[in-house]
Amino acid sequence: MPPSQGTAHPLRLLGVYAALVALMFGLIFFTGDKSHTPKLGIDLQGGTRVTLTARTPDGNKPSQDSLKKAQEIIDKRVNGLGVAGSEVVIEGDNLVITVPGDDGAQAKSLATTAKLYVRPVVGQQAAAKGGQQPPATPPTDSATPATPPATTPAAPTSEAPTTTESPAPQNRVFPAQAPTTPTPAPTPGGLTPQQQTQQEIKAAQALRQSTDPTVQQQAMATLDCSKPDPLQGNDDPNLPLVACSSDGNYVYLLDKSALDGQEIKDAKSGYDQRAGWVVDVDFKSSGSDTWGKLTTQYVNKQLAFVLDSKVVSAPRVDAGGQYGGNTQISGSFNSTTAKELANSLKYGSLPLSFATSEAETVSATLGLSSLHAGLIAGAIGLVAVLLYCLLYYRMLGFLAGFSLLAAGVAVYTLIVLLGRWIGFTLDLAGIAGLIIGIGMTADSFVVFFERIKDQMREGRSFRSAVPRGWQRAQRTNLSGKTVSLIASAVLYILAAGQVKGFAFTLGLTTVLDVIVLYLVTAPLMMLVSRSPFWAKPSVNGLGAIAELAQERKAAAGVLVKEA
Repeated sequence: MPPSQGTAHPLRLLGVYAALVALMFGLIFFTGDKSHTPKLGIDLQGGTRVTLTARTPDGNKPSQDSLKKAQEIIDKRVNGLGVAGSEVVIEGDNLVITVPGDDGAQAKSLATTAKLYVRPVVGQQAAAKGGQQPPATPPTDSATPATPPATTPAAPTSEAPTTTESPAPQNRVFPAQAPTTPTPAPTPGGLTPQQQTQQEIKAAQALRQSTDPTVQQQAMATLDCSKPDPLQGNDDPNLPLVACSSDGNYVYLLDKSALDGQEIKDAKSGYDQRAGWVVDVDFKSSGSDTWGKLTTQYVNKQLAFVLDSKVVSAPRVDAGGQYGGNTQISGSFNSTTAKELANSLKYGSLPLSFATSEAETVSATLGLSSLHAGLIAGAIGLVAVLLYCLLYYRMLGFLAGFSLLAAGVAVYTLIVLLGRWIGFTLDLAGIAGLIIGIGMTADSFVVFFERIKDQMREGRSFRSAVPRGWQRAQRTNLSGKTVSLIASAVLYILAAGQVKGFAFTLGLTTVLDVIVLYLVTAPLMMLVSRSPFWAKPSVNGLGAIAELAQERKAAAGVLVKEA
C-alpha cells in the first residue's frame, strides 16, 4: 500500500507551515497597532458588564427587530463616548454591555436615552419636594436657528417666563440603579414582579396621560419628582404627558409628541461668543420640515425635549420658520451641561426602554488573578500531556511536544489578530476551550501512534508502518474533528455570553489541530521514519510491538511447517 498523498514531500509541508506562521507574525508586528498581546475580557483584565432588560408597556416580550435596533444605537453611543474594547450583544430578551478596563462608570449611562420626543409645553409649575419649594419660575432656554436672524427677542409669556437663573445640571438617571425606596411587598393578589410593573405603568398612564384637564391638574399637583418614575420610557407619544424636569424641581404639562427623537441627526455642544455655551442640533431630512412647522406654530413658546418621560430641556422658540434643518439651543449652560444635553439628543431614541437587571464589576486585581489561574491550568495540562507522551512513546513524545508547540504558536497569533480585526476578547471560558483543545490535539497523536502500532503488529517495519498508519489515522482524526467542529458551531450559535467564547476557541483549536496534523505532525513522522536512529526500539518505544510481531511470524511459520 503506497503512502497517502500529501506526505511525499514533508519538508515542503513544514516549509508551508513555517511560512504561514511567519506571515501571521508579520501581520502582528508590522500592521495595525503592532501590539503582540491579545485582547482580554473583563474577567481577566477587570471591567464592567451591565445587563439591560427591555420594559414594554404591555409586559410582552420585545421583538427581535426592536432589540437589534436598540443594539445598534447603544453600540454607536459606545463608540461615540470613546469606550475602547467594549461590546453590546443580544442575549435572549436582554442587551449586555461589556466594558473592559476602567471605563465602567460610562457603561451605566449608555442606555439612559431610551425614548426621546419633542412635545409642546402647555404649562408648568414648581414641584414640591421634601417640604422645600424651588424657585417659582423654571429656567427657560432658547431655540434659535443656527444662524439667527436679526430679530428682537420676544417678551416673556405667561406660559414660560424668562429668567436669568441657570438651569440645573442635566443629570441622567440610569435605569440600572436600584430604587432608593424599599422594595414593595408582594401584592395581596400574588402578582409577579413583571405583572406588578405592568400594573404600575398602566396606573401612571391613566393619571399622567389623561386627556381630562381636571385629571391633568391633579397629576401635576400630586406628582412626586423625588421618587422613581414607573412610567420611565413607557409614555404614549400620542397622548398628553405630565412629566418632571430632569433635576426634579419642576413639573410640566406637555402636549402629545410632535417630533420623534430619531429624527435628530446630530447634536454637539460648543461655545458662542454672544450666547455662551450652546447646543447645535441637526435634523434629518425627514425631520427638518416637521421642525420648521413646529417653530412656526410655537414661536415665542416652549418645546420640550422629553427623555425617558423626563424633560431634559424646554427651550423657547425665538424665531419661527426654521426649515434649514438645524437649530441652536442656548441658555445658561456650562461646558458639562451643554455636553450632556448634546449627548442625550445626539444618540437619538431607542425603540425600547430598559431597566438594569444585573451589573457586575470585576476589579483589575481579580482579573489578573483569574488570568494567572487560567495560565497555570493550561501549563499543567500541557506538561501532563507531554509527560504521558514521553513515558508511553519515548522519543516520539518529543515530536508530539513539538507539534503542540507549533499549534500553540498558531493559536496565540490568531487570537491576537482576531482581537485586532473583529474585536475578539479572550476570557476564562475561552481559556477553558484552549485547554480542552490541548487534550484534543494530543488525542490526534495518540490515534496516529496507535495506528503505527497496528501496522507493526502485522509484521511491518517502522519505516513502512508510518505512512500506512497515517493513511488510516487521518480518516479517524478527520471524523472526530468534524464532529467536534459541528458541536462547536452549534454551541456558538445557540449559546450566549461567555459560552460563545468557549465554543469559538474550541472550534479554532479544532481547525488548527487539523492543519498542524497535516503540515507538522505527519511530515515530521515521515522524516523520522526514514532515520535509522528513530527506528531503534529503544528510541521509539516500539520494541515490545516489534517482538510481538516476530513471535507471531515465528508461530505462523511453525504452523505452516506442521501443515
